[in-house]
Amino acid sequence: MTINQIIEKVLNSENINLSEAKLLYEKSGLANLIAIANSIRFQKHNNKKVTWIIDRNVNYTNVCISGCQFCNFYCSANSKKAYITSIEDFKVKIDEMITLGGNQLLLQGGLHPRLGLAYYKELFSKLKQEYPTIKFHALGPPEIVHISKLEGIDYETTLKELIISGLDSLPGAGAEILSDRVRSIISKNKCNVKEWLDVMREAHKLNLPTSATMMFGHIETLEERLQHLIYIRDVQSEKPNGNYGFLSFIPWPFQDKDTTLSNHYGVKNNVTAEEYIRMIAISRIMLSNISNIQASWLTVGKTTAQLCLHAGANDFGSIMIEENVVSVAGADYKFDADGIQRAIIESGFEPQKRNQKFDFI
Repeated sequence: MTINQIIEKVLNSENINLSEAKLLYEKSGLANLIAIANSIRFQKHNNKKVTWIIDRNVNYTNVCISGCQFCNFYCSANSKKAYITSIEDFKVKIDEMITLGGNQLLLQGGLHPRLGLAYYKELFSKLKQEYPTIKFHALGPPEIVHISKLEGIDYETTLKELIISGLDSLPGAGAEILSDRVRSIISKNKCNVKEWLDVMREAHKLNLPTSATMMFGHIETLEERLQHLIYIRDVQSEKPNGNYGFLSFIPWPFQDKDTTLSNHYGVKNNVTAEEYIRMIAISRIMLSNISNIQASWLTVGKTTAQLCLHAGANDFGSIMIEENVVSVAGADYKFDADGIQRAIIESGFEPQKRNQKFDFI
């Protein structure tokens, strides 16, 4: 199939396969990919609005047994640096977030060997009692798999219990690259591809809003990146009609500062601005059934993220009142509410505050 035939398929809202996507990615000029992705973006969102959100990312613990080689945030349960965030500390953080106009808590941590389902149910319930209007965008497939294994129960039961306790939506954390070859090297103790996807399938059946992510630019191949997108697209196509499914997709480049992948194996983040924009564009092109594509300004900076708004992205994410994991690995860009809106306006778009369900605020 020729490039022009592939482009025709894409513009007719037909899904392209791995070989077609690879040909399009490798043989199309960047300007051409940007134009195609931008056209699709405006088919889905026929306006100049770019969404953004105010939330806070609280890592409830830094104890983790997954041993991911791209993470230098975690520690063992016996480490002097180990912590579990107290309810009182949560209250301080939530109060600060509310003062800044936020209404959502992104709760993530490690795979703690001793924190089972009861801990998360109690945490969510207590915080919901104190802050009934705050939304919990919490955990992720690796945590759900870990909790389910600790308890000897299935994903559906785990998710139902967490939803009853206050879980509002499930982040697409821990996807990295959905390739068991890659995962066996960089995160061998974390859930495998099937487990990650199966958690999301169950979440979609329960109509729990989710997002999907990709961390790229380390040891994966281009084919593995593109297959990752196909897995996401396929799971989205399975969701019950009318259910939320994946509301957004967020790709970001591996951050290498002081990580095992970098220090011991020499794997560096060599993702250029052009490559990131190209990945945003191909994501918009391939993910025909996902409405929102987010540009990760936190990891690529303001200018590259602004360009992504012309290459298929329609969301600028959060001001990130607090972020610990990728920040300690080298992501040090910052935005406040005024700054993120100015960046969107400078790009020729209209900033639109949203919630996790992409309802306009």
